[in-house]
Amino acid sequence: MELVIGTKKWSTWSLRPWLALKRTGAPFTETLISLREDGVTQPAIAGHSPSGLVPALKVDGMVIWDSLAICEYLAERFPEARLWPQDPAARALARAAASEMHSGFASLRGECPMALDAEVSHPTLSPATEANIRRIVRLWSDLLARFGGPFLCGDWSIADAFYTPVATRFRTYGVRLSDYGDTGPAGAYMERLLETPEFQAWLADI
Repeated sequence: MELVIGTKKWSTWSLRPWLALKRTGAPFTETLISLREDGVTQPAIAGHSPSGLVPALKVDGMVIWDSLAICEYLAERFPEARLWPQDPAARALARAAASEMHSGFASLRGECPMALDAEVSHPTLSPATEANIRRIVRLWSDLLARFGGPFLCGDWSIADAFYTPVATRFRTYGVRLSDYGDTGPAGAYMERLLETPEFQAWLADI
């Protein structure tokens, strides 16, 4: 398997399936494309991905070009890794949480891009971004209460891979979750995401 990813300090979409793939323990080749280089980045990606975007997983003569699709493929190929919860209710809600991240929170994405090499700052956030943060805190808090942690739906799953880049944003931009309704569990969960061995391995290579 070959996973084509973008610059590690910026590419949230690459981080998500990379974490899931690392979690399987399966060997893979990592191909890194340097992002934000005019005249260089797009031709480089085009040689790997039909969508012109990263990430892309090359496996068994095919290319899977969407982060959530890659994660779903990995969950099916490596059932022993339990990338989705075994319990049907937990699995359904984990999928809902991952899908909401996959398609939503546009204001947070645009206003607070992932920048793993940046120093902590405290920008003034727009009402739309603050609404995104409140929703994320509520989502995290509800799932942690329902399933008892330590991750969103019990054990670590693809849902947690999808929210790991969010945790980095909250740290980089000095977001205090207590200002957005957290009574403690969401903040503790954020720290757990950032302390996983898989994320630490990614961070060590930026």
